[in-house]
Amino acid sequence: MESKIPVGISACLLGEEVRHNGGHKRDAYINGTLAQYFELQSFCPEVGIGMGVPREPIRLVAFDDRVRAVGVRDPEFDVTDDLRGYFAAEAGKVAGLSGYILKRASPSCGMERVKVYNQAGMPHPVGSGIFAAELMRHFPLLPVEEEGRLGDPRLRENFIQRVLVYHRWRQIRGEEFNVAVLTGFHARLKLTLMSHNQEQMRELGVLAASARADNLEQVADRYIAGVMATMKTIASRKNHVNVLQHIQGYLKKRLDAEDKAELVEVIDQYRRGELPLIVPVTLLKHHFRRAPNEYIQQSWYCDPYPQALKLRNLL
Repeated sequence: MESKIPVGISACLLGEEVRHNGGHKRDAYINGTLAQYFELQSFCPEVGIGMGVPREPIRLVAFDDRVRAVGVRDPEFDVTDDLRGYFAAEAGKVAGLSGYILKRASPSCGMERVKVYNQAGMPHPVGSGIFAAELMRHFPLLPVEEEGRLGDPRLRENFIQRVLVYHRWRQIRGEEFNVAVLTGFHARLKLTLMSHNQEQMRELGVLAASARADNLEQVADRYIAGVMATMKTIASRKNHVNVLQHIQGYLKKRLDAEDKAELVEVIDQYRRGELPLIVPVTLLKHHFRRAPNEYIQQSWYCDPYPQALKLRNLL
């Protein structure tokens, strides 16, 4: 990574005192680890529309088939349209991002399961914050996650991987883009896609191979939409084993019987849940240092993100 990746974030998660009660929700992992690799750009829709600090809290309320953001004490205080207007004003900045981290349960920024109150005052965790809903509707490819879910190792790894893939895509689209660039991107991403969904990986390969000069833009749009949808599926242990065994095949003529037996056993230990993913991947990388293979070296699967993040240590 030559420079930090631009990622949007709810301002309170950075420690900014913008909550309705004048407080914040500073997240130690985001500020201590992710900030080393992500250029975190803060947004606070409620402050952005002129609500003070401290301020009356708002909540989501269902009115027939409409959900509105209104004051908890004064339901006539409706800021729904203002929050949507804030998103519209900030959309240009959002377009330059490669990911977004939202504040869980927020009526403006919550990604999912935000409480929506009915007319009787009963809450149901079925909504998205007004700003968050606009964000996800207008930028459906943008990797989005909530800070609370980043505590789950699999969800954390999935989000960071999606951010990096989307960022790489945005980089190649900003350069001289042609058929060779698209097919090269897919070649490097192929094994990663295989770990998420093998069928989708094959379909995306066929799609990438169909690109020509006269249909490149249409194919590219369909391709990246398929990639980001596929990568939302958490990579399973079974699929990782398939990828590891596939990579192992590139070494079948380069390893002696003892090394082959060790590699087979390590992959099987991972399959049984006795070892984390980092162990078979590290062993494979060791063998490829001694027996280089251009395709594997170019692939992002073995080195999808900075090792210091230690994302595969708990998978």
